[in-house]
Amino acid sequence: MASSPGGHASLSSQKSPLWECSRSKKLQVTEEELFYMNCRAAYLTVFKSSLESIMSRDQLCIALQKAGRNPSQKTIDKYWTPQTAKLNFDDFCAILKKEKPTSKSELLKAFKKIDVNNDGYILHTDLYKILTKRGEKMTAEEMHVIINLADINADGKLDYNKFCKLYVTTNEQCLKTALEKLEIDSKMRLQQLGSHLEGSSESGTTPLSKPSPRIIKKTDQETMLNREGIHKEKAFLSDGRNSLPLAPRKYRSSTSFNISMPANSFRTSKLLEPNSLKEWQCAQTKGCFFLEENGEIVSHQYKIHLTQRSMVFLTIKPLNLSQEEGLLSHWLTVDTAFYLLRESEGQPNLQLVCFPELRNREIYGWSGELGPGVYCLIPFTTGCRLKKDKKHVTEEAKLVGRGEKGELFLTKKFRAALSDIFEIIDLDGNGLLSLEEYNFFEMRTSGEKCDDEAWAICKENFDTKKNELTRQGFMDLNLMEASDRDGDPSDLWVTLHSMGYNKALEMVEACPFVIDVYADKCRPKIKALQMESNNGQLDKIICKSVMSKGSSKAIDSHENVFLHTYKSDFRVTSVLDNKSENKVIIHVNNELSKNCVNNRSLNIFAVEVAPKSTMVCQHVMPLNERQEWIYNCVYSLMS
Repeated sequence: MASSPGGHASLSSQKSPLWECSRSKKLQVTEEELFYMNCRAAYLTVFKSSLESIMSRDQLCIALQKAGRNPSQKTIDKYWTPQTAKLNFDDFCAILKKEKPTSKSELLKAFKKIDVNNDGYILHTDLYKILTKRGEKMTAEEMHVIINLADINADGKLDYNKFCKLYVTTNEQCLKTALEKLEIDSKMRLQQLGSHLEGSSESGTTPLSKPSPRIIKKTDQETMLNREGIHKEKAFLSDGRNSLPLAPRKYRSSTSFNISMPANSFRTSKLLEPNSLKEWQCAQTKGCFFLEENGEIVSHQYKIHLTQRSMVFLTIKPLNLSQEEGLLSHWLTVDTAFYLLRESEGQPNLQLVCFPELRNREIYGWSGELGPGVYCLIPFTTGCRLKKDKKHVTEEAKLVGRGEKGELFLTKKFRAALSDIFEIIDLDGNGLLSLEEYNFFEMRTSGEKCDDEAWAICKENFDTKKNELTRQGFMDLNLMEASDRDGDPSDLWVTLHSMGYNKALEMVEACPFVIDVYADKCRPKIKALQMESNNGQLDKIICKSVMSKGSSKAIDSHENVFLHTYKSDFRVTSVLDNKSENKVIIHVNNELSKNCVNNRSLNIFAVEVAPKSTMVCQHVMPLNERQEWIYNCVYSLMS
């Protein structure tokens, strides 16, 4: 990804009594610590290390069960998409923040909707029909597990008050057992929460073997209750990156870093256009940052081709899609940048050429001389300002309607959203969609490409020009999709969600951008190659750039652990470098910073750095650029 925000979530509003009961001492711990301790306890019942990743849907389901959740297949599908290869501990924490444990009162309310006699019981025959015929269907074997629980069934009826009590007790017991196990195992206590690195010193460990959550054994009744129990009724009735370790903590050594930046500091080193820029040749393309469910950011990648040595001026800026005069798109505050790389003979990896250190308002850019050849441009955003949408939408926007004769039509608001999407995916800006451009859209929204045969059929049925799809043709294509579903907008919402829209038809989890490439001696060419997460490759590039251009400081004279800090007028990036043979855990405290926002969304967290490796610790930017901002961070090496 362009930059990982780490997938952190706000903290639970209630303290866990289970954790307090599991401690022999009464410690003053924060809600932040409690939340992440519960996350970690659940994670380490499935994996031997928090460095290990969730590699399958089944593992995700089991880990969520251990955390006291009861995920439906619809929930699993939301977080494990066709594009998902793995999820790390940070992603797991972010999911737990969103998927709250179901309360007893919620369960009772769900059951009472199907309790026709209002007597606290539901006939097994009625329950069987509901759970095996509607919503996310259960199998007959799974139903038998529930109705054979002697304590909650009698005379062919389910006592749902007892069922709800058993369900909640089972969830609490799962979490309590995990916490007790974590408390006993002192080794686990030192494991870090949520590193993004691969190839850790614990590479020999593997996830514990677990059965598929859909395979139910006689001894799996509690798991069955947690996994498949009440969420079926509830679903039917409703129609449907790093954290704080244990307290106490011991620090072997620490170091602090303090930077004070004046208000409007970004204006001190302003990006200036070359004097003769109007005479230079230019190539332009568009793209977009998309925020994934797991907190990663994906974007297009590009190839730039120069036929001869030239002075080059590269810029990137957010794309304003607002049609109203004087009204700007809200994502214009998102920082957009890039890293330019080049292949070198005899070098296995791409070599860093440059990245923007200057800006003019929302435009970030670089100017310099480049030789002939092919370059790779990777867009980058810190993730400080492109974050998961926390806005609660009370009313879902209407996508389709029916005319007086019953014909379907797209609503004005939906057509406006589709027009914006068309602008984003029309990468070359010619007002038409080529097959290549359309396939970027298809891969993003469905995970599949449209082949030549399907494209030929598309051109036969929808408006095209020069073998490319027009804006009207794109509208009609979406209308056909609605018609195929007889007006059901479900598939349309999948598309919109993939493109960063919420239920109010606001694009809140994406940031479209424009890239301009100017050259004074030749006509530059730029071409989009693919859209993907750049996490591993880009993190290595960022580490290299920070270590070459930033300051370096040992963490309190520790000869093997270094903090590298890069500062520009609009951001601070820190990189941790562990030269030792052992993994290290670094506690990070930003509480003394003022008017700052970081990509991890936490003031206090911890990271684990694998042996002989580097990692991006955090990006920090001003919350309000018109005011002074102070970056004051303490990095402590934990024992």
